[in-house]
Amino acid sequence: MVKLVVNGREQELGDVDPQTPLLWALRDELGLVGTKFGCGIAQCGACTVHVDGRPTRSCVTPVGAIDGAKVTTIEGLAGEDGALTPLQQAWIDEDVAQCGYCQAGQLMAASALLADNPSPSDEDIDNAMSGNLCRCATYKRIRKAIHIAAKGNGQ
Repeated sequence: MVKLVVNGREQELGDVDPQTPLLWALRDELGLVGTKFGCGIAQCGACTVHVDGRPTRSCVTPVGAIDGAKVTTIEGLAGEDGALTPLQQAWIDEDVAQCGYCQAGQLMAASALLADNPSPSDEDIDNAMSGNLCRCATYKRIRKAIHIAAKGNGQ
């Protein structure tokens, strides 16, 4: 049995094979479908979540390898009262999303960046976000939203 703390709630994944990718445990077992399947080989970033505060590609992370970890998904990024973070609000204000498919992973990667570096340069942003692909190519808006959120001092 694998135990995780997902978005602040203890979860037991009793019937899940420990080799099951975290992505599928989140989506199929816990009903948290905000995390998306993109490539399945940790190259696109659509499946990015936080594991113990670090951005992690959930499509290649076996749940058994993170037993006891704290996992945050896009559903857990906002406050408990549903209040958006400054990053989420900047995302909306700057119309970052087009198709929206990659956005959960983009937001999770950007949130981790701001947690580590509250005042990132363009280069810092580009480096941190380089593994998160956006088919709609909204990279300039992503960078701008991150800068706006950094000025608001929030993830």
